[in-house]
Amino acid sequence: MLIALCSVKGSPGVTTVTLALAAHWPDAENTRRLVAEVDPSGGDIAMRLGLPLTPGLATFAAAARRARDAAVVWEHTQTLASGARVLVAPPGDMHARAALHTLAGAPEGALLAAAAREPEVVVLADCGRVDPGSPAEAIARRAALLLLVTGTGIEALAHSAARLQDLARWAPRSGLLLTGDGYPTSDVERELGVPAIGRIPHDPAATAILNGRRPRRLRDRGGGLARATSALARTLAATPPAAGAVPPGRTPDGRAAVDATTDHRGLHIQPPAPVATHAPPRQPQPARKDGPT
Repeated sequence: MLIALCSVKGSPGVTTVTLALAAHWPDAENTRRLVAEVDPSGGDIAMRLGLPLTPGLATFAAAARRARDAAVVWEHTQTLASGARVLVAPPGDMHARAALHTLAGAPEGALLAAAAREPEVVVLADCGRVDPGSPAEAIARRAALLLLVTGTGIEALAHSAARLQDLARWAPRSGLLLTGDGYPTSDVERELGVPAIGRIPHDPAATAILNGRRPRRLRDRGGGLARATSALARTLAATPPAAGAVPPGRTPDGRAAVDATTDHRGLHIQPPAPVATHAPPRQPQPARKDGPT
């Protein structure tokens, strides 16, 4: 399964969520998990985790010019502490964009998607910010699932609202994933006219561990980030790659996960009604909190 994660404004934590999903994917022992850093603005994972830049996206793109077998992607990955593999992108937009354009023009340009179709494989593609014309769009459009990750401040929501209809057409299923503090989830859903598949809480300690900025300690287990991404990963893993009913389950915010063709409250972003982006959601009450506790 190929799952693409992207944003349209700011830095709502796409890379952190991608790494967390790979770390908490269900049945990890029997699943080949790959984090593919295909952000056109350049990679962060190698710098954060102290990994070499090669092998990575640049070497994979060069190999893809002559490769026919999707298995070649694994030759250009490195191992994360979670046991997942990672395809790191070079820092800087010039080199990252060049690699992505090379991949798109390769004879077998869909090698990453082909690898994701193998049994017991999940590829989590960090597409970064998908501006119009982004070279990561070709990869996102081949995804079985597309997650639009957004913060819940007024600026982030306004930009997300402007792109919802466009992004909803990129993949068979797509979902709105909220991150951090801000307006309550119910207010965001009402104003945007679409449901959210879940919300990832602000968890600085877990984020620092995941990004290699502090060592893991025994007491660090089971924080809000881990619980939320574990629940989200279970929902995504249970989603069929093609049209059909989603098995019974619940999204991280407690609603049933249902198929997009029968009910708009599931994983799919339905093209929303025109959104009055000039009218922000109500200011949340200080005592109210969203996301897993």
